[in-house]
Amino acid sequence: MTRRNRWWIVALVSLPLLALPAQRGRRSSPGDTPNPNVRYDGRFTFMRVKFEPLGGGRDLKWDHDYPTSETHFMKILDEVSTMKPRLDGSNILSFADKEIYRYPVAYVSEPGFWTMTPAELAGVQAYVNKGGFVIFDDFAGRHWENFEEKWRTAFPTLVPVKIDASHPIFDSFFRISNLDMSHPYFGIKSEFWGAYEDNDPAKRLVMIANFNNDIGDYMEYSDQGLLPIPLTNEAYKLAVNYVVYALTH
Repeated sequence: MTRRNRWWIVALVSLPLLALPAQRGRRSSPGDTPNPNVRYDGRFTFMRVKFEPLGGGRDLKWDHDYPTSETHFMKILDEVSTMKPRLDGSNILSFADKEIYRYPVAYVSEPGFWTMTPAELAGVQAYVNKGGFVIFDDFAGRHWENFEEKWRTAFPTLVPVKIDASHPIFDSFFRISNLDMSHPYFGIKSEFWGAYEDNDPAKRLVMIANFNNDIGDYMEYSDQGLLPIPLTNEAYKLAVNYVVYALTH
């Protein structure tokens, strides 16, 4: 474990995944006030990144599946580990907010519409360089083009590469032997992409991108019977593995 990633030391135990009842998710709109951020107290807290969506409009993009996705996920993480994450709320921050450094994992929804101000650009660069891990989720098809452009703007020397089930991130807690998933609505085969520190596969991943996938949606509707249970379980397994990998590498 490197010095950068000694933010968290976790003791983990394996328990079965659970179906959870919870409130339905919602999407914010201009003028809408999201649930208030929770105060930092040292516990793992889900942190979602907000940004001005490409093209503007009432659909903010970054808030898709909020807050039900993270509510469900934190309950699962609490059940399968001894981490005791925050269950009473989550945080929404921009990469320009210095509070992000308190939270080692950042979740970016709809990076096909991701934009950055100069301050947000500097913020995401500093966040990753200080050891932060970024999860990009909920994008498909040509949305890759904007994601790749923004990533290369922030990290021109860190090249995204496709990763397969042999990567340690898929064995950091649950052993995920295959990545046979698809987008919950488009039916496109999912791909998983990452970027390594210094472009060195022997070093840590600094981000993972769930391309042609939407694990946030799978988690949001996991108690509604709208999506296949095996795939909602796989989404939870991926999310747990991402957090565990981020906190131990």
